[in-house]
Amino acid sequence: MQFLPSAQINYIRRGGAVVAKSRVYFTTDVHGSNRCFRKFLNSAKFYGADVLLLGGDITGKVMSPIVEEPGGGFRCTYQGVELVLKDKAEAAELARKAAEAGSYTHIVSKSEFEELEAKPDAVSELFKRLMVERVQEWVSLAEERLGKTQVKCYISPGNDDLFELDPVLSSSSYVINPEGRVVDIDGEHEMITLGYTNHTPWNSPREVDEDVLAGMIGRMADQAKTMKAAIFNIHVPPIDTVIDQAPRIDENLKVVVKAGNVEMVSAGSSACRTAIEKYQPLLGLHGHIHESRGVFKMGRTTCANPGSEYGEGILRGFLTDLDGEKVKSYILTSG
Repeated sequence: MQFLPSAQINYIRRGGAVVAKSRVYFTTDVHGSNRCFRKFLNSAKFYGADVLLLGGDITGKVMSPIVEEPGGGFRCTYQGVELVLKDKAEAAELARKAAEAGSYTHIVSKSEFEELEAKPDAVSELFKRLMVERVQEWVSLAEERLGKTQVKCYISPGNDDLFELDPVLSSSSYVINPEGRVVDIDGEHEMITLGYTNHTPWNSPREVDEDVLAGMIGRMADQAKTMKAAIFNIHVPPIDTVIDQAPRIDENLKVVVKAGNVEMVSAGSSACRTAIEKYQPLLGLHGHIHESRGVFKMGRTTCANPGSEYGEGILRGFLTDLDGEKVKSYILTSG
C-alpha cells in the first residue's frame, strides 16, 4: 500500500499500464458547509473520480436569527459576537458567510424573535426546516452539475442528522441514499452504509446500543456477495484505533484538559471493529471523529477517516483507486 501524490495517481489511472476499476472519492462530516459541499461536487472533475461518497453528519449545528430592527438595520449574535448590520446587503453577506461555514441564519422581525425566545418548540421547528431546505438545495445542485455525467453520487445521513432528511436524500433521480442497504457502486464493488453510531455525550438522533449496531451491520454484511471486494461505509470508526481518538468530554460537555493537554479517549464502536475483523471487507470508510484523520490496516481491510475541518471551509477527503479485490492506491486529500 502506498500514498501517491495526486499527479502520480492520475497518471497511473489514465496514462500508465495499471488501470483501476473505479476511482472513489470519500468525504464526511461537512456539517452544513456550503463551501465544502461545492468542493465535494467539484472533486469529481478535480480528482477524476467515478464515484463520490458523502458520509454522514451533513447538517450544521448552529442557527443564528438575524433580527430586523424597527428603525432599520439588523442585528445578529454570530459566533458569540453581537453584530450590527446596516442594511439588507450586509445581512445577506452575513447569511452567505455563515452558510459557507455550516451555520444557518434566518431574518426575523423583532416580534418574531421574541416569540422564538418564548417558544423553544418553534425554534426547533425553524432549525429543522432550515436543515431540510439546505439539503434540498444540495441535492438539486448535485443533479444540476453532475446529473448528466457518468459520475455516481452517494449521500447518506449520520448520527447528527434528523430523520426528516431521509425522504429528501431518497427523492432524487440522481443522488443515491445508500443508508441501511447494500448497493453496487460499479458492477464490481458492493457497499453497505450505516449512519448510526454508538452512544455519545450529545444524545444525537441516530444512536443505539452496540448490540443493535452489530445487528444492523451484520444484516447488511450477510447480503454482500463478494466480501473481499466490499466497502463498509460505516460512520462510526472501529474502537481502539488511530482513527477513533477524540477529546474526553466531562458531564458538562466540556473538553477535559490535564497538565495543559487535551485528554484523548477512544470513541469508536466495538460493533464496528468486530464486524470488520469478522468480515474483512476491502475497505472501511468512516468519519464521526473529526480529529482522527488517518488510514490504517485491520487485517486485509484498509480503514480510513479523512477527518473534518468544515468550519474553516476545508474539505478533507480520501481518494482511492479500486480494482477487484485490491486497493491499488490511496491518498488523503485536503483542499
